[in-house]
Amino acid sequence: MVMQALAGAVGPIMISLAGLIGLQLARDPALATLPVAGYNIGVAVAMLPVAWLLARLGRRVTYLLGALLCSGAGLLAAAAIVGEQFWLFAAAAAVAGFYTACAQNYRFAAADLAAAGQQPRAISKVMLGGLAAAVIGPQLVIYSQAALPGAPYAGSFVALAGLALLAVPVIARLQVPPAAATDSAAPGRPLLAIVRTPVFLVGALCGVCSYGLMAFVMTAAPLAMVGHGHAVNDATLGIQWHVLAMFAPSFFSGRWIERYGKVPITGLGLLLLAAAGLAALSGLQVVHFWGSLVLLGLGWNLSFVGATAIIAGSYRPAERAKVQAANDFLVFATVAVASLSAGYLLAENSWQQLNQIILPVVAAVVLVLVSCRRAVAASAGESLRTVVGED
Repeated sequence: MVMQALAGAVGPIMISLAGLIGLQLARDPALATLPVAGYNIGVAVAMLPVAWLLARLGRRVTYLLGALLCSGAGLLAAAAIVGEQFWLFAAAAAVAGFYTACAQNYRFAAADLAAAGQQPRAISKVMLGGLAAAVIGPQLVIYSQAALPGAPYAGSFVALAGLALLAVPVIARLQVPPAAATDSAAPGRPLLAIVRTPVFLVGALCGVCSYGLMAFVMTAAPLAMVGHGHAVNDATLGIQWHVLAMFAPSFFSGRWIERYGKVPITGLGLLLLAAAGLAALSGLQVVHFWGSLVLLGLGWNLSFVGATAIIAGSYRPAERAKVQAANDFLVFATVAVASLSAGYLLAENSWQQLNQIILPVVAAVVLVLVSCRRAVAASAGESLRTVVGED
């Protein structure tokens, strides 16, 4: 839980500040969100190297490498801000993504450490770390952004470097079994055959849509708030409430899926994403931004957990690793594109026009989800409690 709290704080810090710093350093305002996109690209690109390192060096060494790289990236980002080097800052943000990619494996380590029958409880404790991260990251920004006179926000990245270093002694004491190379000795189907199945396609589409739209709006929100006269602290607190809304429902969303089904809960999450867009279109006061971000977080949780459950029904045990890796790559590659395009669209259009995009996208995905509901219902997947971490 402590490791997740420390690593999970990187995302809120990046989302809160990277776009604002990009706007401050970039010659072209359309490139303002490139550092945020760089961070998400770093996560996506690091997925496969992290998996390779986990298998060969073990979890503890890989996690330590991630924390140390993030610490170095934080210092490099601070130096880039002081030196007004836009591209160096974007590169530092991408390196920090490696740490987040490592953190994606924490829940699996917790499950491996837990006694038989206690895996869901162990994963739930890791999820609690996500809630703590939602508070730690934004509060760190608020209290450290002016720590270095003459270099706004540079202090927050020095603080980020220190936060990553705090994880080092925790990770050093970690005793975990090696990550399993495979879940079964039985041969699996070719990846191409799996990704062509309706269950994988609809699960991946819902996951890409939920995470992509969430990143699209979340990346632009701090820029839009500051651009409409709101304080940086208000924008940062908006991200804090958003991240809290992202993680808080995880303790009961899986139970809802078990009771009502994957398709209805995934659909409900997608509709909440549309509601977030409508809330953003209703006004430009702080309450409208915050309300939109909270709905965005809630919608992301239900739709992404539902999409994960759908994906879990598309593969056999021997196929788990390659299917999960393929799905995660699609998701984070989409997030990177969404983060970059958010800055361009915000610069060329407006916050309202950006949110108008949500509605037709959600409508199209809901239509596909409903049309494939029988295939999803017939799929046999992993236990939902293991997927989302409930007890």
